[in-house]
Amino acid sequence: MARQVFWKGYLKLSLVTCPVAMTPAVSGREQIRFHTINKKTGNRVRSQYVDAETGKPVADDDEAKGYEVEEGKLIVFTDKELEAVELESTRTIDIDTFVPSESIGWIWYDRPYLLVPDDKVGEEAFAVIREAMKATGMVGIARLVISNRERAVLLRPRDKGIVVWTLRYGDEVRDAKDYFGEIDKAKIAAKTLKLMRKVIAKDIEAWSPKFSHDQLQDRLRRLIKKRSAALKKPARKKTAKDEPASNVVSITDALRASLQKERRKSR
Repeated sequence: MARQVFWKGYLKLSLVTCPVAMTPAVSGREQIRFHTINKKTGNRVRSQYVDAETGKPVADDDEAKGYEVEEGKLIVFTDKELEAVELESTRTIDIDTFVPSESIGWIWYDRPYLLVPDDKVGEEAFAVIREAMKATGMVGIARLVISNRERAVLLRPRDKGIVVWTLRYGDEVRDAKDYFGEIDKAKIAAKTLKLMRKVIAKDIEAWSPKFSHDQLQDRLRRLIKKRSAALKKPARKKTAKDEPASNVVSITDALRASLQKERRKSR
């Protein structure tokens, strides 16, 4: 299977550098996605920017970035102004800091990528960096430009490769103490806790991807398969057997059933 490469560049630690390739560790390719269509025509709908006041479509050349400094007052920026403050799209993951692997809480982890050496010559340098982190129990911290935005990233060795995690920005993570600190400390009876531990113990299993299986996708696939099959079947001509029963027969059957029910009650 051909490797899907998302990013290519260099991994650097001090004077050691090697070419690397990076790929997202997760994929939504198998997820079912729907198109928005015009149900009257069956045609797909195209999205378009529209002026909020005039209601008229806005041409691509007339679009610009604006920031609302106060209600109804916007500052409009040119592309050149925004490009001037952007960071250079560096192609080097330069590890400049190491921290103990257990010191970063899970909440800081954002999106994982798989990092591998990009040629045979660089495999030794890649392996040295990877094994040194394993031996010391450390993970590397660097900065990387992804999709024109600088991200702090964490490099964690795994098997023969390295997992690169983008980290959440500092202002994105809420302090759990602001929420959990308001919960009163409950007094739990030892007997109750013992029973609950038994309940947990009987349901322990080894982790498996099946636990996070998307059942909705399965139901959607069955629905799509059913509807697709119906489209392929030619329309069947109606026959005399398909004609609905007359009202006379239906009413008669209903009355007969009603009388039988009344007789059973009177017995």
